[in-house]
Amino acid sequence: MGNVVPGRLGHEIEIRAVTEEELPNWDRAIARGFLRPHVDPGLDWRRLLFEPGRCLGAFDTSDGGDRCVATFRSFDSELTVPGGAALPVDAITAVTVTATHRRRGLLTAMMGRDLAAARERGSAAAILIAAEYNIYGRYGFGPATQNQGLRIDLARSRGLRTDLPLPDGGRIDFVDMADLRKLGSDLHERWRRTQPGAISRPEPWWRLTTGDITLPGFDWKEPFAALHRDSDGQVTGLITYTVDDKWDGNVPDCTLTVLDHLALDRPTANALWQLVFSVDWVRTVVVEGLGADDPLRLLLHDPRGAGPAGETGDFTWLRLLDVPAAFAVRTYAAAGRIVLDVTDPAGYAAGRWALETADDGTGRCAPTDDAPDLALTAARLAELYLGTGNATRLAAAGLLTEVRPGGAAAADLLLRTPQQAWNPDGF
Repeated sequence: MGNVVPGRLGHEIEIRAVTEEELPNWDRAIARGFLRPHVDPGLDWRRLLFEPGRCLGAFDTSDGGDRCVATFRSFDSELTVPGGAALPVDAITAVTVTATHRRRGLLTAMMGRDLAAARERGSAAAILIAAEYNIYGRYGFGPATQNQGLRIDLARSRGLRTDLPLPDGGRIDFVDMADLRKLGSDLHERWRRTQPGAISRPEPWWRLTTGDITLPGFDWKEPFAALHRDSDGQVTGLITYTVDDKWDGNVPDCTLTVLDHLALDRPTANALWQLVFSVDWVRTVVVEGLGADDPLRLLLHDPRGAGPAGETGDFTWLRLLDVPAAFAVRTYAAAGRIVLDVTDPAGYAAGRWALETADDGTGRCAPTDDAPDLALTAARLAELYLGTGNATRLAAAGLLTEVRPGGAAAADLLLRTPQQAWNPDGF
């Protein structure tokens, strides 16, 4: 079944689930929407990701054709919330609308269809990566994780401090891509339970990252990959990186770019950074993906030797679909009670909700008729959910309303987290 929206010159545009046979047409529309030259449909990759009903397309039948003019895909994932629980979420990606067909309600129709299906499947929330800030708030999404990047001048920073704690025993070894796929996947499953905001990495993610399958139009270069094992032989960390081959005459001036880094504990992380900072010929280390509160800058002899790099700011966006289920699984910093008056045109989060938390960190969110402490949109509720947003700051910016004086501070007290939400993975 498909949705039909008005097209131009009387022709209708049908939004429907894409069949496997239509993947080449759909893939071409994705390339066009993301302003990329279409090299090849990459059917091995598209078929690997294909799930019936989860790839949507908008098809224009003008001139007797069947041109795909908008795309949308979703898949099931898990999001780690404060406290370590895994929240089932609908991960949205491959969202495009061709320039010739914008502002006709195509994205609204595809989004509405997907969110309704996700809620019916039992997803408590949806997530996406927003290419543009102002698009997704109207669908109830708010920025839920923060990312930072660092460019570190090794000479100016003088490298890592020598007093950092390191593992008691253990070793670091370089591994090939087959071992990285196997051992890295196992490590990530343990690591993501420790990091609010992290999401699951499906098997195709590891195949693409390690070059087992390639996506046309994207060059893949085998990285250096190293694993840390503790004294019992258990993998506790990994790091992957590339190094450019740049020289100033006969003087090396290479930049090492970290692609992935996971560690189950601080000593392991320190040992992996120590490896990176000791690579010959390297004068600059770039880490584009770091959590907002990652202490790497403070591990340097001179933190002023590190400046911003890459995209620093919001990354994963979240949309709540089941408020009681979402708030029941995370933990809370203090006991208390706040009442939230939430507006949501789509209805998923709309209503007046009482969030009650206990001394043991548990909480529940239930409908109430009590007077509200805060009035806010579904997008701002999503921004607060993982602890990334700050109600006091949002109120000062006019992005939510403090109905009861002190309500924003009370919300911040309950929702604050010792570790900021971070997701290193695009999707």
